[in-house]
Amino acid sequence: QVQLVESGGRLVQTGGSLRLSCVTSGGTFSQYTMAWFRQAPGKEREFVASHDWRRGRVYSANYAESVKGRFNIYRENFKNTLYLEMNSLKPEDTGVYYCAAKSPDTSTYEHWGQGTQVAVST
Repeated sequence: QVQLVESGGRLVQTGGSLRLSCVTSGGTFSQYTMAWFRQAPGKEREFVASHDWRRGRVYSANYAESVKGRFNIYRENFKNTLYLEMNSLKPEDTGVYYCAAKSPDTSTYEHWGQGTQVAVST
């Protein structure tokens, strides 16, 4: 059973920075495509960033247009941990941030964490 546990969310001021973490267990972390999604109040969950790791190196890192240049997704395979470094935070970044994992050859994220709350104040 794959488990994902997010942490690091909190209240921060506009322009501030946060780093979210997602620790995984129960699977082979290095083989998964990992991603962050978020859900703002009253809105649907949306893609934030994804990170693919193949052949011992970063295969691809993708970002939503709204976070490009401000967010950085990376992983430490020896810790089974995915990170999301968030800079220049805006109020519209507020939401619950979810970590997700899938096999590289599938289109659907199969495993999800419970989420961590990020709130950006004006």
